[in-house]
Formats: sequence, C-alpha cells, structure tokens
Amino acid sequence: MAGLAAAFGSGAMTNTIACIEKADVILITGSNTTENHPVLSSFVKRAVTQKGTKLIVVDPRRIKITRYADMWLRQNLGTDVAWLNGMMHVIIQENLYAKSYVENRTVGFEEVSKIVEKFTPEFVEEITGIPARQIVDAARLYAGAERGSILYCMGITQHTTGTDNVKSLANLAMLFGNLGIEGGGVNPLRGQNNVQGACDFGGLPDVYSGYQKVIDPAARQKMEEAWGVEELPDQPGLKVTQMIPAAHDGKLKAFYIIGENPLVSDPDLNHCEKSIENLDFLVVQDLFMTETARFADVVLPSACYAEKDGTFTNSERRVQRVRKAVEPPGQAWDDWKIFCDIATRMNYPMKYENSRQIMEEISRVTPSYAGINYDRIEYEGIHWPCPTTEHPGTPILHREQFTCGKGNFIAIDYLPPAEMADDEYPMYLTTGRLLYHYHTGTMTMKTQGLNEIAPECFVEITPKDASKYDMSDGSLVDIASRRGKIQARIKVSKKAVSGTIFIPFHYALAAANRLTNAALDPISGIPEYKVCAVKLTKAA
Repeated sequence: MAGLAAAFGSGAMTNTIACIEKADVILITGSNTTENHPVLSSFVKRAVTQKGTKLIVVDPRRIKITRYADMWLRQNLGTDVAWLNGMMHVIIQENLYAKSYVENRTVGFEEVSKIVEKFTPEFVEEITGIPARQIVDAARLYAGAERGSILYCMGITQHTTGTDNVKSLANLAMLFGNLGIEGGGVNPLRGQNNVQGACDFGGLPDVYSGYQKVIDPAARQKMEEAWGVEELPDQPGLKVTQMIPAAHDGKLKAFYIIGENPLVSDPDLNHCEKSIENLDFLVVQDLFMTETARFADVVLPSACYAEKDGTFTNSERRVQRVRKAVEPPGQAWDDWKIFCDIATRMNYPMKYENSRQIMEEISRVTPSYAGINYDRIEYEGIHWPCPTTEHPGTPILHREQFTCGKGNFIAIDYLPPAEMADDEYPMYLTTGRLLYHYHTGTMTMKTQGLNEIAPECFVEITPKDASKYDMSDGSLVDIASRRGKIQARIKVSKKAVSGTIFIPFHYALAAANRLTNAALDPISGIPEYKVCAVKLTKAA
C-alpha cells in the first residue's frame, strides 16, 4: 500500500471524473452511485449506453446503477476481501494479469499469489453467497479490458476491514496495470463536499497539510518556522472515534465541533450521547442549530459556501475557487475569521487580510499545492500535486512510477464482520443515504419539497422477509440491536436482500445509528456502519 499512499491514504481519486468515460470496463462496489453521486453517475451511464463500456456492480442491494450493469454480483455483507481475492485467484490461475507491469512496477506479487490460492470460486461462494460461476465470469470480464476503472465509496470503507478492502481493490488494479493510465485508476468517491480539501490541509490527527507527518522532525521544524511557534507536538492526536470513548471515560474534557452533527451521524448513539453529556465544555460551529448544537455551551454561527470566498478540493483532487454570492445572515462569520479571533484571544495572534492570503500560506507550506494560487485557478481548477507555478497539475497519478517507487501488493486474508447474526438478533442491518437528503439533514430537511418526497425513516426489507415476520408495507416496527432501539415504517422492496434490512441514516427521530456498531477498523479508525445484527418486532 505504501506505493499508493498519496492517493488512497487521503481517499483521493487517482484519475479524473472524465476518465470514467474512457474506461473499457468499470467496476463499482460499495457505492450507491446514482443516489450518492448523481452527477458523477451520469458519466458512468453515458459510458455504458453510448460508448460500449462494460459495467460490473458488486453490491448487496439492487441499487439503481445495477440497471446498467452487464454483471451484478450480490455479496453477503462484509465479505469484500473474499470476492476480491476470488477474482484475483481466477486471474492469476488463468494467467490473465499484466505480467510485464507486475514485474517492472510492483513488489509483493508472490505473497498475494499465495494468499489467494485458497480463494477458489467455490470457496468464495461459501463466504460471499456469490455463485462461483459469476466470480469466474466477472474476473474474465475485468481481465479482458485494456482499461479498467474501479469506483468505490463508503460501502467499502465503513467496515472493521475497510482498510483491507481498499488495499484489495488496489491489488486488483495493479494486476492489470490499471493505474497511471487514462480510463483506469482506483477512484474513491468522497462522501461530502471538500472532505478532500479538509484532509489535504491537515484535518487529520497525524499530519500537517499535504500529508506531512507530525512525527517527522523536518516537517515539524518547517511548520514551527512558518507559524512562529516552538515545540509542536511530536505525536499524533486522537481520531474522532477515539475522542468519543475518551469523553465517556472523563479523559477528554472539551470538544470543539465544526460542521459536524455526531449525535445523528456517529455509531452507537446512546453511548455517544452519554459521552457528549460527560464533557465539561462543548462548542459547536455550524450553519444551523443541529441536534448536537442543542447540547453545546457555546454555538458559533458560521457562513455557508455561498457566503464566503475560498477554495474547495473535490474527489478528483481538483482545487477550485468558491466566490461569495451573498452576505451571511445575522452574526455568522467565515470559519477562518472565527478561528483567528479565538486564537488571538488565546495569545496567539492570527491575522489574515482575506482568504487569498491564507491560500498563499498553503502554497508555501504544502508541497503538493505549491504551484496553486488564486490567479491560476481563476477560471479553471488544477489537480494536485502541482509542485510549481509552471506545473500544469496532475490529473492522473502514478503515470511513470508510484509515490515510493514501486507499487506494493499486500497479501490480505478474509476476516468476518465484528458482529454476526444469531438467534436473538437474526437479521443484518446496513445503512446508507437517499438521493433526496444529505447526511444528517441539517440543510436538506429545511426544504419543503424534499421533505414531501422523503418525509420519514423507513426499513427496506424483502417481500420474503416481510412475510416471514408477518409485517406489511407501511406498518410500524421496532428495530433493536445490542446497543439501542428505534421505530420506523416497513418498506417492502425488491432492492433488499434476504436476511438484511437497509435503513437510511439521515433521520434524527429514528436514527439508524442508535443501532450501528462502534467497532473500529484498527488502522483507519472508521466504525463498522455497514454491518450489525438486529431484530424486528411489531410496534405496540
């Protein structure tokens, strides 16, 4: 994975969105693309319908994008490493991989070959539920393409094995040299606006901007000089999923939450609520009075995207200008002005004239952004890395070599989800999003038309399971896990898979995250939102 760290470590697409239409085959997994990324999905649909691109979709639900698929593989929840290893088993056994690319541009192939030996199509069928014949056919379809693009989203990452899932996708792409070429790549689709930019600029506990590690003495010295401070911390801070338990145990006394609503979006909400209530001091900076802001000691009103100048960096690493269109209401300020005022009151004078001046500092201290400034992105964005003002930007990563020289194959074995169904909790729950609402509904649920289309939470279930539990479409049911209970209406749907229910996580009144498991991926620290055990009973 080290050779791909610059792209995957930050969750960035290795290729551009436009590249999708240049692929001969597209593999989509863990992404309800048409509902979560409707604009980007149009590139996929156009590639399939107008350019003859083949599409493989691997997803447990019959999502809309499956209508365009040449092949739809329906896996059991949390079994992604197994089917990926199964495809690689077929590809290696049949000598379908790009031998020259593997020999010249990668290391670790032998270890991967050994680990996937046992993942025969029949063995994979036992784990995943995908018929062995489909594993073989999908492997051959992907292998037969000159250019293959992989698209994935949080259905891949939000598992206790999320990092393993991403590494396995990288293994598959490297087998065919599908990195560094137009129409190829491993392309994570970001879940929220400017998540990419936030990570790029140090919104992670172990790096400064541009993924410069805080444990690196040279990086620390550089930032100390830039900011005029001494002895910056030499160890990473806490991930958000470590902060909540620390607050619960009394080890962390205060939170400053910016543009996030964890009392709807975090897993195991009952535990999260107790943790927040245990704080000595809570500050929330947001556009609206969210469920989390109602618990705050101080609420700082901030300006929205249309009320400020700055930049956003999108999923394809394109840095773009944002321009103020209207004045912010009331006492709302730009986020950076709030930060500067607080820092100054805490005896560190932080003063910028405007957002342009901040971008100039970013360019000075961030190697991958060194060549990007407001003048250059006045009309069109630039893809990082862009090391100099003469550099055109880098739409496609890894053309000549990987960041660390050679791409690193990682041998990954299959591990089951953290929680399995049993007699007490016989069904599985997976969560996700709807087209009509965004995240915790902070903005979209203030729109009457969207609320009329998608007014309340629901439980998506197969006709077979609804009949099994004697539940009819539209009836109220209680859904319980080992962590909590909610109530919602049944929605009988052909999208669903037998033995599994789907609940959208947007709705605070029936928050799916009261049920979800806070078990974490040991590397990324992301919770297992996509798999937990539940039971359904008729509502009283």
